[in-house]
Amino acid sequence: MLGLTMQQYGALLEGAGWTIVLSLLGFLGGTILGFPLALLMISKSLFSRLISSIVIIIVQGIPLPILMFAVYFGASLTGYDPATLTAAGLSMAIYSAAFLAEIWKGSLRAVPSTQWEAADCLALTKTDILFRIIIPQAIRIATPPTIGFFVQVVKNTSYAIVLAFAELTYTARVVNNASNEPFVIFTIAGVIYFVICFPLSILSRRLERVTAKYRKASS
Repeated sequence: MLGLTMQQYGALLEGAGWTIVLSLLGFLGGTILGFPLALLMISKSLFSRLISSIVIIIVQGIPLPILMFAVYFGASLTGYDPATLTAAGLSMAIYSAAFLAEIWKGSLRAVPSTQWEAADCLALTKTDILFRIIIPQAIRIATPPTIGFFVQVVKNTSYAIVLAFAELTYTARVVNNASNEPFVIFTIAGVIYFVICFPLSILSRRLERVTAKYRKASS
C-alpha cells in the first residue's frame, strides 16, 4: 500500500497523536501564561506594562527551536533531566503565551471605551468591571484569532524534531529512514497536518464573520 507497511502507517498515526498532545499542552500552557500577560499589558501601571512588553519582545524574538534547546539544556544544567515532551510542551507554552497575550490585549482594547465608562457608573470594582463586563465581550472578539493561532501551534509542533520528540515530522523522518520513500511519507504527513488544521481554519473564519456582524450590530 504505497510502498509502506501497516506498521509504518500506524507509526505515522501515533506521531500524529503526539502532535495533537503537544499542541494541546502548548496551547493550554500558553493560555495559562498569556492571560496574565495580557492583563499586565493593559494595566495602568507603567512598570507592569514595561515588564510584560519586555518579556513578550524577548520571547517573540527567539526562534522556537532555539527556545526548545534553551529549555531542555537549561533544565539539564540544574540537574533535572526533563522528558522531551515536558521540554517541548513548556517551550511551546512560553512561545504561545507571548503571541496569545498580544491577541488578547488587542481584544480587550477593542471593547468600546463606552463600556468601561458605563460600568464605572454602576459603582462596580475594577475587578468586577473587568471579569463581568469587559472580558465576556473581549472573548467574542478574541475567539477567531485565537483559534487561528492554534492552527499555527499545531504546525509549530514540527520544531520538536530538534529534541527528537516523536511527533509527526520526526516520526515521518524515522519511517523514511527505514523505507526510503520520502515523497510518499512526507505527503502523507502533510495530509495529516491538513486534516488537523483545515477544520480549525474554517471554524476561525466563520467565527470571524459572526464576530464582525455582532460588532457591526452593536456599534
